[in-house]
Amino acid sequence: MEKIQSIRKRIAVAIMVATTVVISSCTIQPPLHLVDPGTDILFPRVNLELEALWQYVFRYDTVYNWQAQWLFGWDKEDIRSSGPIAYSEPTSFELRRYFNGANPKAKHSQPYEHHIEGNRATLSMKFGYWDLLVWNDIRRHDGDIPFLNIDETTSYDYTTAYTRQTMNASRYNAPKYTRSFNQPEELFAAYETEVEINERLDGFVYDPDNNVWVRTLRMQLQPLTYIYLPQVILHHNNRAIRKVTAVEGIGNLSSMARTVNMNTGITGNEPITVEYYTRLKKDLLYWGGKEQVDIIGGRLMTFGMTGLNPYRLPSNQAQKYLESRSRVDDADKGNRHYLDVKMQFYNGTDSVLVFDVTQQVRRLYKGGVITVELDMDTVPIPNRKGGSGFDAVVKDFEEKDYEFEM
Repeated sequence: MEKIQSIRKRIAVAIMVATTVVISSCTIQPPLHLVDPGTDILFPRVNLELEALWQYVFRYDTVYNWQAQWLFGWDKEDIRSSGPIAYSEPTSFELRRYFNGANPKAKHSQPYEHHIEGNRATLSMKFGYWDLLVWNDIRRHDGDIPFLNIDETTSYDYTTAYTRQTMNASRYNAPKYTRSFNQPEELFAAYETEVEINERLDGFVYDPDNNVWVRTLRMQLQPLTYIYLPQVILHHNNRAIRKVTAVEGIGNLSSMARTVNMNTGITGNEPITVEYYTRLKKDLLYWGGKEQVDIIGGRLMTFGMTGLNPYRLPSNQAQKYLESRSRVDDADKGNRHYLDVKMQFYNGTDSVLVFDVTQQVRRLYKGGVITVELDMDTVPIPNRKGGSGFDAVVKDFEEKDYEFEM
């Protein structure tokens, strides 16, 4: 749970080329700028060393403390239905190596493909320029087919990740798609371009123990999916009688990105509605411990907002955070982010309540806790049997002004 927002994966890539070396009077033979035709060239060694860091600094020089805002908790039933609340450290990877020959900016041809178990692999690197793309293995441990799909064939120059549609309707702010989309699995990626392996062995260091010249290239895998934790706090739900008794189990967040470019980290421009699982927990302690509240909560994984790469935005200082927010607002212009949950009432009716959380999503462009506080004394009880009584659109709780459109 220590690593929910911005785990960064460090990958050390050590490229080793073995040559026949004779040391005499501090002279290296053959010279570094020549390659002896009789030289034995061994497989380069690629060492992937992973380190998980929790460094989500989101504004005003303050580390974002999501625990202080999260009241819903996360128990064994939540783990069973939605998985762990935090990122999981990858243990296997997919590597694609694109050989560009003498032209560092050449168009990609079909890559060398590698599946890597653990954090080490041995690769062969010809002299010339290479581009490297790495991402974590997204195969599900439960055997089910992943919701996340990887498109490598539409273009070799970039790889796109996207998710599949559900069978459920998409209600809000997704004009192109009439159905909601599944959450993607957690995805980390790193891309390194113009890696030169030349005959002069520039950048290499000699390792006398193994009789090889070594060059180290460090890469970082960063999240391309972001975790949001929506919680709808129901005040006064059990004052005389518990008004909301259950939830349907499915919630939605609108206007999130459908795709992400794994080479650049930039999300696509098509807004979709992402579906996630919800639960109702009763009689939880509110902040300060003087009030018991019911809370509808869940965990949502998404590619984030459209047309954006959150990890390219400066956010570790107040001034830079304001600059980042300006860029977020520009990228997200025209979108509204609606959070909806379907509630079941004590009289057998149900209703979909919709909350405008646009400002919260924009502020938490790397993921975080989305909180809606709802005074159930202000919510009318639907009376239509056998179906939804009403859809209520509620403004962002920060405005302290709840409005219902009946």
